[in-house]
Amino acid sequence: MATATRNDPYSNFNFVVEIEGVIKGSFTECTGLCSETEAIHYREGGDFGVRVLPGKTNYSAITLKRGITADLSLWNWYKATAQGRPDRRSGSITLLDGDRKPVARWTFVEGWPAKYCGPTLNAAGNDIAIETLEIVHERLERES
Repeated sequence: MATATRNDPYSNFNFVVEIEGVIKGSFTECTGLCSETEAIHYREGGDFGVRVLPGKTNYSAITLKRGITADLSLWNWYKATAQGRPDRRSGSITLLDGDRKPVARWTFVEGWPAKYCGPTLNAAGNDIAIETLEIVHERLERES
């Protein structure tokens, strides 16, 4: 009898972020690896049926979160955009397996930081201070 090979899903906590010339790794959360293609409903003359055609594809902003350190690279990248000098960069988010080997990679192209948020501060708390960067981009590709 043949045995079936298990194909278990990967865990979501083991990932690396690389941004061209800015930073590598050390993020606690990454969201927004999404793309969506609009549906265009089209009806030809005399035909009562409706055709559905693909329209433009939109990409969600990628949101990265990490604990604040002395490293100002994310802030400085955002600051250039806020001062009217957007610095477009490409980057990737790589999912790793339990042995820290790459198993999937999402690459964004022509990205720039559209939003920066400093931490929520609370004198009664003891959580890590987290900064957030939102990157908009022109394209998202999936490898592996």
